[in-house]
Amino acid sequence: MSEIRVTTLKDTSGSNSSTTAEIASGRAKAWVNFAAVGTPSIRASYNVNSITDNGEGDHTINFSSALTDGNYAFSFGTSPGNGRVPYVRTNDFNDTASLSSAVLMSSTQFRVVLCDPSGPSYINKDSSFFSAIIFR
Repeated sequence: MSEIRVTTLKDTSGSNSSTTAEIASGRAKAWVNFAAVGTPSIRASYNVNSITDNGEGDHTINFSSALTDGNYAFSFGTSPGNGRVPYVRTNDFNDTASLSSAVLMSSTQFRVVLCDPSGPSYINKDSSFFSAIIFR
């Protein structure tokens, strides 16, 4: 296999350029678009090999290749207008005793929860559309 090694990439006009370090640190390390109803179904993804269903509205996104560590940035969303609010369970999140010892955000996975904020407490709910993107 051949390799091409460069320090800077430029567009055809030469007015826009990026270093290889900028590209490596600025591109998504993983992303996924999946249906989160019943058994999770991945529609499309990059560096995500599976979704674990931990219960209604509670899913773990598993990376195909591990990231450097668990210190990454993420963004995610769900179908507009369905009343669901996504959030990430981190190691500090302890709303139930059963989650206090779980690995919730690491180099190989992270756990997301969709919930319906109506009523006196948040109730986990599935959604037909969920997407997430991870940067490191």
